[in-house]
Amino acid sequence: MKTNRIALLLLAIFVFSGIAVYFKSCQEKSTSESIPQEEITLNPAPDFNADSAYAFVEKQVAFGPRVNNTKAHDECAAWLVAKLKQFGCEVTTQNFVATTFDGKKLNSQNIIGSINPTATKRVLLTAHWDARSIADKDSINKNKAIDGANDGGSGVGVLLELARNIQQAKTKPNVGIDIIFFDTEDVGEPEDYKGEHGQNSWCLGSQYWASHKHKDNYTAYYGINLDMVGAKGAVFPHEGTSMQYAPMIVRNVWDIASRLGYSTLFIDADGGGLVDDHVPVNDVAKIQMIDIIELRPNDPKTFGAYHHTHQDNMSVIDKNTLKAVGQTVLTVLYQE
Repeated sequence: MKTNRIALLLLAIFVFSGIAVYFKSCQEKSTSESIPQEEITLNPAPDFNADSAYAFVEKQVAFGPRVNNTKAHDECAAWLVAKLKQFGCEVTTQNFVATTFDGKKLNSQNIIGSINPTATKRVLLTAHWDARSIADKDSINKNKAIDGANDGGSGVGVLLELARNIQQAKTKPNVGIDIIFFDTEDVGEPEDYKGEHGQNSWCLGSQYWASHKHKDNYTAYYGINLDMVGAKGAVFPHEGTSMQYAPMIVRNVWDIASRLGYSTLFIDADGGGLVDDHVPVNDVAKIQMIDIIELRPNDPKTFGAYHHTHQDNMSVIDKNTLKAVGQTVLTVLYQE
């Protein structure tokens, strides 16, 4: 994920008008039609284990930077497949060759794990598992790959723990769940690139999947993408592109997070819009997907000081942040 992908979204006036009318009509309902907040209860969900999620992040980092065409990348891919199978998922892999903005050919692999694969109603959960091959925001070793503990590793760690948790739970969610680890997300232009920046140089794995779904006619009720969800001091405002595509899903997830006690992380604020793996899922695959991503409003280092530097290592990972995100997503699934 990269700062110059941020763009303020100019939404069509009719979209805002429609949302405004919707909320106005909701507010004008009589009290007899509304349910008092205290009477609304969440279906119980298992307890998300942040220690386990942390260990999954740590294991990814231990392979070395997960950069395409390297041994570390191949070994981590094999481990991810094995873990998903261990947790009872039906596993599918997509091998493809991605071409970067500067013409490099990268051997790539999307990894899909399906829980309850025969269920008709499905929820899609995604994160990217590759690491950036350069530290273009650093002052030293700019041409060396980074660990990507938070940018990539944290989302994968949360989803692995979610799969493990559901497998061991006595009560399962009433939906099918597809976990996709997208490859080749973080391969866009460097920070000091002199050419024209193109949004399609990022998120190559999700672009591939959106055009080549792992199952014919696959669809999902909605999707949630996790990107940079484990850092100390992280906050998650409403990401602008998510609000354009699926505002009610955003508000539902943030409401559940608040009711779980995580309103200091899932903040009620606008974070600006950006290009991430949820964009091709929305645009091409035609599945409503939102993005839970660290965005720091009013901070010039939008994604944190560690972003695309060698500081993105295990020292930035916080179990409390992993817990907040993991418990929220797990609870969302148990409301279906």
